[in-house]
Order: sequence, then structure tokens, then C-alpha cells
Amino acid sequence: MRLGPDWPFTTMTAPHTSSSEPAYNTPSADLELVACPHCDLVQRLPALAPGEAARCPRCDKELWRRREDSLERTQALTLAAAILYVVANTVPMLGLSAVGHHASTTLYGGARHLWETGQEVVAVLVLFTAVVAPALQIGFLLAVVLAARRPRPAHWVATLLRHQPKTATWSMIEVMILGVLVALIKIADYASVIAGLALFALGGLVVLLAVMQAAFDPREVWIRVAWADEAARAATAPDAALEATP
Repeated sequence: MRLGPDWPFTTMTAPHTSSSEPAYNTPSADLELVACPHCDLVQRLPALAPGEAARCPRCDKELWRRREDSLERTQALTLAAAILYVVANTVPMLGLSAVGHHASTTLYGGARHLWETGQEVVAVLVLFTAVVAPALQIGFLLAVVLAARRPRPAHWVATLLRHQPKTATWSMIEVMILGVLVALIKIADYASVIAGLALFALGGLVVLLAVMQAAFDPREVWIRVAWADEAARAATAPDAALEATP
């Protein structure tokens, strides 16, 4: 740094940086260079055939698995999950018949009944983990795969891509199904229990959500999505060549 004649009351200026010094906070032109999310080892991904996976040589965790037709398969599975979700939330899930009386309820109706009986916390948890979170998981992923079909998806796709795993974490339909099955066993001696179509739809939805997440390759979307700093994208040689291709 350089000090003026009025130091220490003058402003200090930074020393001149040589252009030969390494640049920081700039993207690498090598798109195959990745850091292990578990141990932070920087390494270059090898060329992989569909179905093959690369593992970190230090911690032996999986870095990336190349999936064949990731976007097409994920879109088909997500649309099927959306159909099952609508069915599971619109038709009765359970029916009870005892002493000549019959009653049935939907998934939302069960959460509302919990609220009306004074179990507000349980009602909110059931509504969020079994209704809201699965809807966000399906909606976010469907929006991502549809937008990823554009040559340059908008930057909002990156926001959905970051938050979509959190919705999958909070989606706990399988936990609710286990609770329902335990309740059915306990009341089977006192009333006739009728499993509704929604219960089977929820079982299929649990399987579809797991397969949907396994088929999705977020790396394929990250390579295409628009950057917050497009000037930095243009500085990467492989991406610049990709944009120059008609």
C-alpha cells in the first residue's frame, strides 16, 4: 500500500495487482472440475457411460451418476405423480362402518378433524408433511424439467433447483401411511374399515416420488441454467463455444 504525506489522515490505496496473479471468485473453464460435497476434494470428473458413477478417491462417496434421458424420465414420472396426488387428495382415503353408520374422510379432512378436536400442532404437521410438501416437491420439479427444455433456462430455475431437495425432505407421506395402518389394526375389532382409493394412490405416490428423485440429474440443469453474472459465464471457454453454436 502507498501512504500519503498527511498519513494517518489520508486514504490508503491497495497495491497494484499483477495480471499474472491468480483470479479469485471466477468460474473455471473446465466444467468437469468439481469439489466433493463431503470432503471438499477438488477433482475432475471422468467420462461416464449412462448408469456409471464417479466416486471420490478420498472419502469414497458418490460424486455423480450419469442418468440416461434424465429430463424425459423425470418429466414422465412427475406428471404421473401429479395425477396420483390429485386423486389422493380428492377421493376418500378411509371409510368406517359401525352399528349401521358409515363415515369416510379425505386426507385434508383428516387434518381438519384433528384441528377441530384441539390437536392443532398435529393437524398442521399432517397438513404440511402430507399435503403441502409433496405438492411443492412435485410442482418445483415439474417446473424445473419443463423450463430446462429451453436452450437457456431462466435464473429462477436455479432458485427452485436449490429448494426442491428441502421439499423432498419434508414430504413424509410414508410416515402418515404407517400411522394410518397402525390405527386400522387397533380399531379393526370395533368397526369395519374400508380402504379408499386415496390410500392406494398414496402408496403409489410414495414409490413415484422416490423413483422421480432418483431419475433426476440436477447437474444437467445447472449446466444449462442462466447465471446471475452472465459475463462470468461468457468467460468460460466451453460455454462460450456452446453459445456460439447455432
